[in-house]
Amino acid sequence: MNGPMTIFGSTTFDAGLGVLSRDGETLPVSQRGIALLRALLEAKGQPVSKADLMEAAWPGQIVEEGNLTVQMAALRKAIGEDWIVTVPRVGYRLLKPDGAAPATVEALVLPSLAVLPFANLSGDPEQDYFADGVVEDIITALSRFKSFAVISRNSSFIYKGKAVDVRQMATELGVRYVLEGSVRRSGKKLRITAKLVDGIQGGGLWAQNFDGNTEEIFDFQDHITASVALLVEPQIQRAEIEQSKRERPKSMAVHDLYLRALHKLLTEVEANQAEAYGLLQEALKLEPENALVLAEIVSLIDIRHTQGKPLFGARDKENCAELTYLALRNANGDSTVMAHCGITLLQTVKDYDLGMAVVQAAVEANPNSLMVVMRAGVAHLLCGSIDLAHAYFQRSVELSPSGVDAHYPMTGIAHAYMVTGDYALAQSWAMRSLAHNSSYDPTYWMLVAAHAHLGQMDEAQKFLGVLQLQTPHLTVSKIKQGQAAKDPARLANILEGLRMAGLPE
Repeated sequence: MNGPMTIFGSTTFDAGLGVLSRDGETLPVSQRGIALLRALLEAKGQPVSKADLMEAAWPGQIVEEGNLTVQMAALRKAIGEDWIVTVPRVGYRLLKPDGAAPATVEALVLPSLAVLPFANLSGDPEQDYFADGVVEDIITALSRFKSFAVISRNSSFIYKGKAVDVRQMATELGVRYVLEGSVRRSGKKLRITAKLVDGIQGGGLWAQNFDGNTEEIFDFQDHITASVALLVEPQIQRAEIEQSKRERPKSMAVHDLYLRALHKLLTEVEANQAEAYGLLQEALKLEPENALVLAEIVSLIDIRHTQGKPLFGARDKENCAELTYLALRNANGDSTVMAHCGITLLQTVKDYDLGMAVVQAAVEANPNSLMVVMRAGVAHLLCGSIDLAHAYFQRSVELSPSGVDAHYPMTGIAHAYMVTGDYALAQSWAMRSLAHNSSYDPTYWMLVAAHAHLGQMDEAQKFLGVLQLQTPHLTVSKIKQGQAAKDPARLANILEGLRMAGLPE
């Protein structure tokens, strides 16, 4: 006897018979797959955890998560790839059936990543353990990021030793991005290759080789793990921004507003910062306690304040502390939120002890986030150890993908040399920063001050002219007010150099 019928495009599910069919022909779906479909239908569009799904398909049994992934892939193939959405860190949900057009995966969930087993190209089976260990450590390191989700090892390792198209894997695993790689050994030398791929389009987003020595195999493994984690997150963020620009109408409202604001902020242009502020305020109206949106707002207020520029909201400076503390209350361990808030506490709120503690907590939460590492450099530059500031900035420069955002740590290094009176080195690093980004005000502070201290006043005044065009009405006192004041010596040489070049007090 036929039961209630559910339509998935051209596929029909007869609940009474437990049969899926298309054009009158029964589809070969296992009873476990049917049990999974029933569980998803009963949830009426709400997410169903992996544990509940496994209990529905394998009641009373202990099975590996990879079995669920395989059955879900087969079910997706039967009813259509877009009907079942992976909910990162939770499980799966079924989109509204009965003929309604499915939404895309990207429109409903945060970006997700699968790290596939690295291919062993050495011809030596003994290298398998090393390749698998690298991948497991990379999965663990990437799992610390809150801006995207990483699926478990059990799910991605079902493809070990199989030649499958990356786009097919991404569809079956329900992910947007795929990290793949290989291991090759020649004598005592090892080469690891890692490549980040867009699982929907199939194009490569980033690739890099890592070379080391088998005598230092575990140090080499740690280096690869940290490097890949530091490099992958900024690439995914930029890919998501581009995706939002292309597919804006499909995106979730708050997440889309956040990505559009980030795109504006990356330019360092004042008019774009104003637009970003408006987008973030619009997002905050929709979700008043969204920690990531709050953190970007206070970070933008902090940037404007520290650079001596006018703020966008009449009460921005007065509200900054309240918004920062609210963001921290809702941070839930997010290292990005903590890093933004920590620097704001140091520079704008002037709560130095808490600011340093929050930045340190961000580093402990995710030592592989490039943004966190750079903020840690800033924190130590202002209120901590100059040596540690150098170390954090140097690491950021070395691991900035293709020089993206390298101007931040390069200017930080220039600032550190200004503190110690090494003006020629400060000048050199500031020039390197300028080559990467000509719109970042603090770079000009270093160039003006370093040239002035070196007696090169014509050059100092040339850069001062550019700075004043970018930021009219800038004064020494505005810069001083915007910086952390715990140790005035950290800013003294810069302010003095700016005065020498003619910046008004």
